[in-house]
Amino acid sequence: MNPSSAGWIKKFIKEIDQKALCSAYDQVVDLYQGLKAGGFIYGMSLVGLEPQAKTTLELTVEEHTKINLLHALCFVYFKQNPHSQYNDCIKAIVSFYELMGIGQPGLLHKLSFAKNPSDNLEGFINARLHENNLGRSAEVSSLITYVLLFIDILVFQDYLKGNQNLQGAFDRMEHLCIQSCTWALESKLKPNKYDHMFIVMLQHALKNPVGLNDTEGQALLKQMTQSPPLFKGFLMDVCCLGVWDDRVMDAAELHFLQDFEQALGLEKGSALAGVSDLDQFSRTHAQSVRLFEHANPVKLLYKQSSAMVKTLILRNKNRLIKELAESGELVKLLTLSTVRELNKKEKQKVKEQLLDICKTVPSLTLFLLPGGSLLLPIMVKLIPKLLPSAFNENAIDES
Repeated sequence: MNPSSAGWIKKFIKEIDQKALCSAYDQVVDLYQGLKAGGFIYGMSLVGLEPQAKTTLELTVEEHTKINLLHALCFVYFKQNPHSQYNDCIKAIVSFYELMGIGQPGLLHKLSFAKNPSDNLEGFINARLHENNLGRSAEVSSLITYVLLFIDILVFQDYLKGNQNLQGAFDRMEHLCIQSCTWALESKLKPNKYDHMFIVMLQHALKNPVGLNDTEGQALLKQMTQSPPLFKGFLMDVCCLGVWDDRVMDAAELHFLQDFEQALGLEKGSALAGVSDLDQFSRTHAQSVRLFEHANPVKLLYKQSSAMVKTLILRNKNRLIKELAESGELVKLLTLSTVRELNKKEKQKVKEQLLDICKTVPSLTLFLLPGGSLLLPIMVKLIPKLLPSAFNENAIDES
């Protein structure tokens, strides 16, 4: 299965037996533990949920995230609708994301041109992973990456129970999550310059940040205590990730986590268990798990974007080569771009023709979204390097 190519959801449905999917975990809380063990809760999916689809590819974090998000949404649906089939499930998830996109016709609704629900859902999931939490603050997206995706699963549960105020539920959970994470970071005895930078950015994303001991802060804490147990556990895990981002925990951070544990009414030892789970995940996968990427934001964004575009090109290379073969002018211009700077008119032609190709390849609908065209220069740069067979027979003609 190739999650960066069109048709991956149909492949998922074919390979993952519905009964096996439903029986892999007893309840949603058990599913949560599976998501945490695989890194999804930490915004770093490295392992898929059980049962896993077969693939010969070395999946990226983004691709694991796509599969885990779909897998979790399907599990939640079938737990509440045990007699339904995959087709019903996919339609329900599509309806859910359509409802979440109400009032933002330029975002998710722009992808609703596909002929069937599974193709539509591929576009929605792709948009969900790249459109910084359905159009919210770009700062939050760059900092918390995929961590907040678990809120989709919680809100989908509410949707299946008949709650139609999805935007309100999502906004509330997201706000509580970001605010609690801010409190966790503020608890550090000796925050470094990156901690200060991210605290400021998180506060900016909140618009009206409050202190934990303020009247408004205590009101928010009360909302957290009245939340479902699973969401409270998620809040604790996000706070653990925040204070542990430097892999060092001082006395003040531990004190905050234990006080937060008590305030939420969680079982004693939940905070230490959360830190232990995070440490075990890091050791198992031999890499540092960080809620925040401590690097130059612009450089990091370009690096991540280049990696993402490269993956999309390679995963869809056969389709792209076929499309390029039918567009001689585009191939000529892309070839010219490797030896000289294209003029304004040539750049516009390249943009228009590449966007036309993106419309025919569902996995490339990302470039049609608001801001997606900003990634086109990366695509222009990488296509000749990654797909040389499409250019071998095209000589450069400057005349």
